[in-house]
Formats: sequence, C-alpha cells, structure tokens
Amino acid sequence: MAGVCRGAALSSEGVRDNGIRLRPWAPADAATLLAAYDGAGMSTERLNGVETVEDAERTIAEWAEDAAADLAYTFAVTDGTDVLGQMRVTTQLRVHQIGWISYWTLEKHRGRGVGSTGLKLLARYCFGELDLFRLETGHRLDNPGSCRVATAAGFLVDGRERQKLLYDGVRYDTETHARLATDPDPA
Repeated sequence: MAGVCRGAALSSEGVRDNGIRLRPWAPADAATLLAAYDGAGMSTERLNGVETVEDAERTIAEWAEDAAADLAYTFAVTDGTDVLGQMRVTTQLRVHQIGWISYWTLEKHRGRGVGSTGLKLLARYCFGELDLFRLETGHRLDNPGSCRVATAAGFLVDGRERQKLLYDGVRYDTETHARLATDPDPA
C-alpha cells in the first residue's frame, strides 16, 4: 500500500462510523477502565496488576508507549461521550503485515452492534494507516457473542485451535477468524 504511514497516530477525534468511534484511551478514562474489568464476562480481560485507578492510569500510559513503538494500538470504543468497549491490535508480526486483534464490549452495550462497528473501524485503520494485510482474532468456542462480532465485521473463520487458552485451570478450544485487506468491506 503505497503512501501509507506505518504506525500513524490516531487523532483524538478518532475514526467514526454510525455514531461509534475509536479514540486513544486517556488518563481520565482510568476509573472507567478499572470498573469495566469488574463487569460480567470480563474476568479474562483484566490485566494482571490492574487493581487500582493508579494501575489503570499506568496501563493507559503503557498503551501509548506501545503505540509509539509500533507494537500495539489500544483504543476506547465510544459514542462520543461514554466508553462502550475496547479494540486492540498488536503488530509483532509486522514483517508479514499481520495484526492480532482483541476486543471487548461492556455488558450494558452488548447486542447493539458496538463491537462489530468498532471492529470494522479498527480494520479500516489497520489496513489504511498501519499497512497491515492480514488481521486475526479468536474466541473461545463458548463465546458466541464474540463470534458474531467477528463475523459481522467481515472476519472469516480460519479454523479451530485445540485447548489454546487456559483460564482457572481449564483449557479451552478457540475459533480463529481472519480478514484480509483484499476482502470486501462487510455490509
């Protein structure tokens, strides 16, 4: 993709679609991030060592450092006012133009298209600004909501990875999805 700026910063205005936008996390979001980790279905999303607002502030600062180093980009999904969820892409496989995506939506905003719209926005940013060609994501088989988000955002099923994740002593199979820069935009 000629003329693309690798590692381009996302402005504070973010990327928008249907009233949903991505923007960098800000220090003022720390309490919201901490509270999000206490929500339903979020136990596997909580980062180790994030127990206080100060920890969340430090994490947000580390995410900014990751973006500056072109290692990962972590965005708040918002409606312009409230944080609705998060999108993250890591770029450690830069040599192959591959990004790994993770995402979550706060429970009270699930089922409204927040996740799929946020993921479409992130894909647009990754292909257009980060010069990535292949985006990958995955979910536990017992998480059909995450599957719906990926599918609605144009990510096709690539396959199953047996016993990939370990939570609380239990191993879980995952389903991997991918979207290519050459794939058509989802409706």
